[in-house]
Amino acid sequence: MYLDGRKERNVIVTSSVLACEMVKVICALVLMAKDGSLNKALKEWTLIGSLSASGLPAAIYALQNSLLQISYRNLDSLTFSMLNQTKLIFTALFTYIILRQRQSIEQIGALFILILAAVLLSIGEGSRKDYGSDNPDEIIFYGIIPVLIASVLSGLASALCQWASQVKKHSSYLMTVEMSLVGSLCLLVSTYKSPDGEAMRQHGFFYGWTPFTMIPVFINAVGGILVGLVTSYAGGGFVIVSALLVTALLQFVFDGKPPSLYCLLALPLVMASISIYQKYPYRVKKKEA
Repeated sequence: MYLDGRKERNVIVTSSVLACEMVKVICALVLMAKDGSLNKALKEWTLIGSLSASGLPAAIYALQNSLLQISYRNLDSLTFSMLNQTKLIFTALFTYIILRQRQSIEQIGALFILILAAVLLSIGEGSRKDYGSDNPDEIIFYGIIPVLIASVLSGLASALCQWASQVKKHSSYLMTVEMSLVGSLCLLVSTYKSPDGEAMRQHGFFYGWTPFTMIPVFINAVGGILVGLVTSYAGGGFVIVSALLVTALLQFVFDGKPPSLYCLLALPLVMASISIYQKYPYRVKKKEA
């Protein structure tokens, strides 16, 4: 499947996802070599252990990435970024189901605020006709629905990764390598019958690519590492809120498109929700002696 319905040569979704996964593997291996954990990981690595810890999350993330690529081409950057934050709702749900990790009252309230913001954005985007189509159903089915399904998958995969980290004692870098490789294999298998596979066989893997195509691929691959570093110093809420503000600014600068009224209404709700959720984690009450 192509990234959008416009007339220019479009990058094939699967090719960009596979390229991103390969960059992730290279970055993770370099970092493991740098901190001295690569040799130990190679000696202790087993196929069964790898599949039990990373197999299912990898397959989920592979599907999630493809859905995000499709959605991103059918929504504006700010709307996409805000809807993508609904993964917080499903992460909270699945971590409770799998790990019994509870949420504070404030966090539950923050999740409801996030749901309200998602509803506002969905209503707003469903009524817009400025994405090259006069049919709002296409925006819903190829923009809103894929990113929301991806958020569900992201929440499930995050909970499974947390379980693997706590129970299987897998390092984050090793899981990145394993999930990227397994996810890439799943994608390659899917190309046997998929439209993307047919497109790559007809036009080649790098059909529609330009030197600029590697910029989002590389940024997406190393973004998680950079976010982790910033989070350790400034907190996760700061990272997400800052990213939304920067996205709104860059969208206006490069596309000349100011946020819609629905985006302006939803943006403070999303920022408030993320800030509250990060600021008021659940704390176990100490029993009196």
